[in-house]
Amino acid sequence: MIIDQTFRNIGRVREIASILTKYGFEEFVNATPLSSLIPDKRRLSWKKERESKKYNRWELVRMAAEDLGPTFIKLAQALGNRPDILPEGLIEELQKLQSDVAPISYQEVEQIIEEELGGGIKDYFNEFYKKPLGSASIGQVHRARLNDGTNVVVKIQRPGVRKKVTTDLDILKILVKWGKQQLENQGIYGAKDVIETFEKSLMKELDYNTEARYMEQFRSYYKKNKKFYVPKVYQEYTSRKILVQEFIRGVKITDLDTLKKWGIDTAKLAERGIDVYLSQIFEHGYFHADPHPGNIIIKEDGTLCLIDFGMVGRLTKHDRFAFAGILIGMAKQDPKMMSRNFKKLAIEYHIEDDRAFEAELGELIDDYASLDINEVDITELTLRIQNIIRNFRMRMPGGVFIIMRALSILDGIGRTIHPNFNTYEFFKPYGFKLLKQMYSPQNLVEDGFGTLNEFSEFLSSFPVEVKEILEKTRKGNLKFDVTNYTDEIVVDKMTRAANRLVLGIVTLGIYLASAIVLLSYSFYEGPYASLILLLSLVGFGFAIFFTVTLMLSSWWSSR
Repeated sequence: MIIDQTFRNIGRVREIASILTKYGFEEFVNATPLSSLIPDKRRLSWKKERESKKYNRWELVRMAAEDLGPTFIKLAQALGNRPDILPEGLIEELQKLQSDVAPISYQEVEQIIEEELGGGIKDYFNEFYKKPLGSASIGQVHRARLNDGTNVVVKIQRPGVRKKVTTDLDILKILVKWGKQQLENQGIYGAKDVIETFEKSLMKELDYNTEARYMEQFRSYYKKNKKFYVPKVYQEYTSRKILVQEFIRGVKITDLDTLKKWGIDTAKLAERGIDVYLSQIFEHGYFHADPHPGNIIIKEDGTLCLIDFGMVGRLTKHDRFAFAGILIGMAKQDPKMMSRNFKKLAIEYHIEDDRAFEAELGELIDDYASLDINEVDITELTLRIQNIIRNFRMRMPGGVFIIMRALSILDGIGRTIHPNFNTYEFFKPYGFKLLKQMYSPQNLVEDGFGTLNEFSEFLSSFPVEVKEILEKTRKGNLKFDVTNYTDEIVVDKMTRAANRLVLGIVTLGIYLASAIVLLSYSFYEGPYASLILLLSLVGFGFAIFFTVTLMLSSWWSSR
């Protein structure tokens, strides 16, 4: 299949191989079948050009990504938020990447609208501005007016971009497979997982229906908030390649002169903005992933508006609780609590010395605990945290680094329009609110039922798996180093051991459920309090009975 994909896309494969060689990545190219695609004369001319300009390795990576096109630029920008995967110097270089490109022609825009909506521009718009407001690697944006007079913004996807992205993703998977060892030699691990995650994200971005759904979702979250607004989407004009949304008349949040002219209190505006953003993260779990000044518009009445929901991040409830625990641990100057929650948040980690890890977190706390609130720089703080994550080889959910980057951007915006602004101060109430929610009776009961459900699924599949093992044993397909035992004795002992294991798991589940119910009783003051207490005591009674049964069974079998 890999060979088929390579031959099918041979032109693009040759182009990629040429660009990689041009920017000095011969080692990678030579270690793969790509080496046969580049003439030696071309290699020599590129080498002389590089030597004359003296670029460092990470600059060459950025330049190669720019030449490779939209898929690679998008990937590089995404990796620019992943200090747990890439070296620090490369991160700094990738963050310089821009995806602005020359716009497509108005004739191409007309053709796309006709193909997607089934009619010409005049069938839907009584005015359509030919000059785009902006143009990026995936699409571009135009002002327009619907036939009913509504001012809108029309987002148009570049023609052929989906096919090119799909081709590049296929090739990327092949390159990662071929060059796994070379990538690891450069300190880049887990490339295959990264590409798979990136593919899911990029394919969502290529479908404007997904962005429309996100916008409607955020509108529902904040429909009662009179000072925060998400533009309306016109679904009847929206498709996979076209997004039509309400035009927001206003200025960028950093346009201080206009904001002051309108009589808007910029200090309150900054506080409201960070409050809205933190509520996205900690209350809803979905957050705008690119809150730069151009995407934050302020209307004349002071309403704050977010635009461009092409990138939306997500944190699960588990990740939100762990992230809040890190912030609370820092606020309480408790490195043990921070360490515990870092481990909860991590997908995987390689911390060989817990004391060294806690000492590093303690040093971070000491450096910031003594500072006045106005002296805390959230950008510097996030960089310190990222370095700790990198040094201890912790792999985090991608959303964590998107949040850190977003908070750094917001902190910079906040300090521009609010002289005493500090993002860190706004974390505390959300952190403690989440901690309270985490230990609420409702959440504990939900977690308890979730755990019991997992136990139930395990128990339902366990007998089948044991049966398979026993059948393999009977047929002689499962090999054991057994001396002086008949097959019947072995099977009998395994069956008894399996039964005791099942009973032990059931007992553990009853203990857990009873503890959760008892904890709920301590918070509950309603009419069913006595029933909850009785339920908990009965559960403990059964658990104790099963424990005694297991102990007697183990003692008897050992005789």
